[in-house]
Amino acid sequence: MALYYDLPVFKDVYQLILKIFDYTKDFPREYKFTLGQDLKHDGINLVRSIYRANKSKEKTPYLEAFLDDFELVKLELRLCADMKLLPLKKHAELSELMDSIGKQITAWRNSQAV
Repeated sequence: MALYYDLPVFKDVYQLILKIFDYTKDFPREYKFTLGQDLKHDGINLVRSIYRANKSKEKTPYLEAFLDDFELVKLELRLCADMKLLPLKKHAELSELMDSIGKQITAWRNSQAV
Protein backbone atom coordinates (compact mmCIF):
# COMPACT_ATOMS: atom_id res chain seq x y z
CA MET A 1 0.00 0.00 0.00
CA ALA A 2 1.39 3.36 -1.05
CA LEU A 3 1.38 6.27 1.33
CA TYR A 4 -1.59 8.45 0.49
CA TYR A 5 0.56 11.51 -0.14
CA ASP A 6 2.55 9.61 -2.79
CA LEU A 7 -0.56 8.79 -4.84
CA PRO A 8 -0.82 10.78 -8.11
CA VAL A 9 -4.50 11.47 -7.41
CA PHE A 10 -3.63 12.91 -4.00
CA LYS A 11 -1.06 15.20 -5.61
CA ASP A 12 -3.62 16.39 -8.16
CA VAL A 13 -6.28 16.98 -5.49
CA TYR A 14 -3.74 18.86 -3.39
CA GLN A 15 -2.92 21.08 -6.40
CA LEU A 16 -6.65 21.65 -6.89
CA ILE A 17 -7.04 22.75 -3.28
CA LEU A 18 -4.07 25.11 -3.51
CA LYS A 19 -5.58 26.68 -6.63
CA ILE A 20 -9.00 26.97 -4.98
CA PHE A 21 -7.46 28.75 -1.99
CA ASP A 22 -5.53 31.06 -4.31
CA TYR A 23 -8.43 31.86 -6.63
CA THR A 24 -11.09 32.37 -3.95
CA LYS A 25 -9.07 35.07 -2.20
CA ASP A 26 -9.96 37.36 -5.11
CA PHE A 27 -13.70 36.71 -4.85
CA PRO A 28 -15.92 39.67 -3.98
CA ARG A 29 -16.63 39.82 -0.27
CA GLU A 30 -20.22 38.71 -0.83
CA TYR A 31 -19.02 35.34 -2.16
CA LYS A 32 -15.68 34.90 -0.39
CA PHE A 33 -17.28 33.76 2.85
CA THR A 34 -20.07 31.70 1.33
CA LEU A 35 -19.23 30.01 -1.95
CA GLY A 36 -15.49 30.44 -1.41
CA GLN A 37 -15.57 28.80 2.01
CA ASP A 38 -17.77 25.96 0.73
CA LEU A 39 -15.30 25.28 -2.08
CA LYS A 40 -12.39 25.16 0.36
CA HIS A 41 -14.24 22.89 2.76
CA ASP A 42 -15.44 20.51 0.04
CA GLY A 43 -11.94 20.40 -1.45
CA ILE A 44 -10.45 19.38 1.89
CA ASN A 45 -13.11 16.67 2.18
CA LEU A 46 -11.71 15.20 -1.04
CA VAL A 47 -8.32 14.74 0.63
CA ARG A 48 -9.97 13.09 3.62
CA SER A 49 -11.70 10.56 1.37
CA ILE A 50 -8.43 9.71 -0.39
CA TYR A 51 -6.68 9.22 2.95
CA ARG A 52 -9.48 7.02 4.26
CA ALA A 53 -9.75 4.99 1.05
CA ASN A 54 -6.02 4.40 0.98
CA LYS A 55 -5.83 3.12 4.56
CA SER A 56 -9.00 1.02 4.43
CA LYS A 57 -9.31 -2.57 3.26
CA GLU A 58 -12.78 -1.74 1.90
CA LYS A 59 -12.02 1.27 -0.29
CA THR A 60 -15.23 1.51 -2.30
CA PRO A 61 -17.35 3.44 0.27
CA TYR A 62 -14.65 6.10 0.60
CA LEU A 63 -14.19 6.36 -3.14
CA GLU A 64 -17.96 6.74 -3.53
CA ALA A 65 -17.90 9.48 -0.87
CA PHE A 66 -15.09 11.13 -2.81
CA LEU A 67 -17.15 11.07 -6.00
CA ASP A 68 -20.13 12.60 -4.19
CA ASP A 69 -18.01 15.44 -2.79
CA PHE A 70 -16.29 15.78 -6.15
CA GLU A 71 -19.63 16.44 -7.87
CA LEU A 72 -20.30 19.21 -5.36
CA VAL A 73 -16.95 20.82 -6.12
CA LYS A 74 -17.65 20.60 -9.86
CA LEU A 75 -21.04 22.25 -9.35
CA GLU A 76 -19.55 24.99 -7.18
CA LEU A 77 -16.84 25.69 -9.75
CA ARG A 78 -19.40 25.82 -12.53
CA LEU A 79 -21.43 28.27 -10.47
CA CYS A 80 -18.30 30.39 -9.98
CA ALA A 81 -17.70 30.44 -13.73
CA ASP A 82 -21.33 31.24 -14.54
CA MET A 83 -21.32 34.09 -12.03
CA LYS A 84 -18.05 35.40 -13.52
CA LEU A 85 -16.22 34.92 -10.21
CA LEU A 86 -13.51 32.94 -12.00
CA PRO A 87 -11.90 34.10 -15.23
CA LEU A 88 -12.27 31.65 -18.11
CA LYS A 89 -8.56 30.78 -18.09
CA LYS A 90 -8.61 29.83 -14.41
CA HIS A 91 -11.82 27.85 -14.82
CA ALA A 92 -10.31 25.96 -17.76
CA GLU A 93 -7.22 25.19 -15.71
CA LEU A 94 -9.33 23.83 -12.86
CA SER A 95 -11.53 21.86 -15.27
CA GLU A 96 -8.50 20.13 -16.76
CA LEU A 97 -7.27 19.16 -13.30
CA MET A 98 -10.77 17.99 -12.34
CA ASP A 99 -10.96 15.77 -15.44
CA SER A 100 -7.69 14.10 -14.49
CA ILE A 101 -8.82 13.58 -10.89
CA GLY A 102 -12.17 12.15 -11.98
CA LYS A 103 -10.53 9.63 -14.28
CA GLN A 104 -8.06 8.51 -11.60
CA ILE A 105 -10.69 8.04 -8.92
CA THR A 106 -13.07 6.24 -11.27
CA ALA A 107 -10.29 3.86 -12.33
CA TRP A 108 -9.38 3.25 -8.67
CA ARG A 109 -13.00 2.54 -7.79
CA ASN A 110 -13.46 0.24 -10.77
CA SER A 111 -10.32 -1.69 -9.87
CA GLN A 112 -11.88 -2.44 -6.47
CA ALA A 113 -14.93 -4.03 -8.06
CA VAL A 114 -12.86 -6.73 -9.76
